[in-house]
Amino acid sequence: MAAERPISEEMKDSLRIKTSFKDFLSLKNEMDTTYLKLQRMGFIESELLQLKKENDTSYSAIFFLGKKYSKLKVFYSEEDFSKKELQRVASEITDLYFILPFETIPLALRKLTALRNQKGNAFARLRLSEFEKNDTDMLIATLLVDNGIVRTVDSIVVKGYEKFPKSYLRYYAGIRKGKIFNQKKLVTQSENLNSLGFVSTVKPPEALFRKDSTTVYFYLEKQNNNLFDGILGFATDEETQKLIFNGYLNLELNNNLNYGEQLIINYKADGKEQINFRTKLTLPYLFSTPFGLSGELKIFKRDSTFITTEQQVRATYQIDPRSTVYIGYKGYESSNLLDEAIAGAPIEDFSSRFFILGGGYLKPQNRKLFPVKTAILLDAGIGSRKNENKPEDQLGVETTLNNIFNLNYRNSIFVQNKTGVLFSENYLVNELYRFGGINSIRGFDENSIDASLYTVLSTEYRYLFGEDIYAHSIIDLGYFENKTLSLQQNLYSFGFGLGLNTMAGLFRFNIANGSTQDSSFSFANTKIHISISSKF
Repeated sequence: MAAERPISEEMKDSLRIKTSFKDFLSLKNEMDTTYLKLQRMGFIESELLQLKKENDTSYSAIFFLGKKYSKLKVFYSEEDFSKKELQRVASEITDLYFILPFETIPLALRKLTALRNQKGNAFARLRLSEFEKNDTDMLIATLLVDNGIVRTVDSIVVKGYEKFPKSYLRYYAGIRKGKIFNQKKLVTQSENLNSLGFVSTVKPPEALFRKDSTTVYFYLEKQNNNLFDGILGFATDEETQKLIFNGYLNLELNNNLNYGEQLIINYKADGKEQINFRTKLTLPYLFSTPFGLSGELKIFKRDSTFITTEQQVRATYQIDPRSTVYIGYKGYESSNLLDEAIAGAPIEDFSSRFFILGGGYLKPQNRKLFPVKTAILLDAGIGSRKNENKPEDQLGVETTLNNIFNLNYRNSIFVQNKTGVLFSENYLVNELYRFGGINSIRGFDENSIDASLYTVLSTEYRYLFGEDIYAHSIIDLGYFENKTLSLQQNLYSFGFGLGLNTMAGLFRFNIANGSTQDSSFSFANTKIHISISSKF
């Protein structure tokens, strides 16, 4: 290729012109592509002057480049775009015009068109007109906008899973009739449905535009989301140095009635006569409203020391697709099973009544193994405890904060903090928070730590080998206080884990070693947990 003046090596690299072709048509197409590249680089006066055959195997092309324009001054109307919107494409903006580097013009026009589409102008078209040249390297043009008809979502049709509970479209995904049509947002909202577990999106939503209406079609498929989860744990008894077992069983029945309902039955035993039973029923979006209801029963028994029963009822309200608040009632009944009191461990019969309120924020992501990117949960209860007919006011607060920092497709960092604090004048052992184990601080026995205050920071560096397998580190740090023992202590846990999605379900393997600030490292403290979550 030749020009009216020599071109720089940098410009040759930018043009990336091929030098060999299989036929003349391929050569002609390459020259047309080069002409378009020159136009986009600012050589708007450029043209192909000659394509000459030198011999049987070579050709030469001569271009006229003309003046290079490096910037475009675009006059616009504030009725079409605000200054704030134009900041997405330009840095120099006035009330009358904005300035674009010449190479960014196509991308800027695509972004501005997308902005119009998001406002319901699905057929909006933008073009530059009234071009003017001046003596500088700046070209002048006017931005013309054809907005078309503003489109709204007039009807919604679900294909594939016709019995899908429509309330989830309205309140969970935020898809409603009458909303301005925004194709990009609808795709995101449709993908968010994947985090429900009992449904998956087959393909992106499509729209049918009629003269006076817009119908959006969602393509969904029902997924089996009943869950059976079992954990088998191994540990060494510190006193006998013998191998002991602990177990965990969890049954979740989800959406079997096509209502989005959930029934949970959970049972835990740590091999040392500690038993934890929980059952919960959740009914979302009652009568197709954003209100829901849930009831829960928990029973905890520690060997022959005490047994505590908890009942809880919540009324929930979905503020928006990601945020929920609730109010409710929580009651405790606890019985001392000891024939004789243990010194330094106040365990008494008591009953407690709490008014509870809280909320949650969940941000999903379209990742099969990690469907929730961010979670913020707050639970607070105010009430009183009565034992030996002595009432005592109490306040309890628990929070959970977690987030996944996606570094790229394969690498991510998971960070979670769980904190709980009980404010009271006096404390009983059988009313304290209980934590420890695979779902709080790993490397410790399940519910083996009693605390009036605790906070646990759990971290994982995750590496995704493929869509169905990943490995992760385990670094957990904790702190707790036990007012009944006047104890304050730091906790540490280190290890690694593996997750594998199989035909039978999600297989997880965790190995972690936990220690306290007063104890040295010992392999005997290592806990191994194996679990498989089977869907049916």
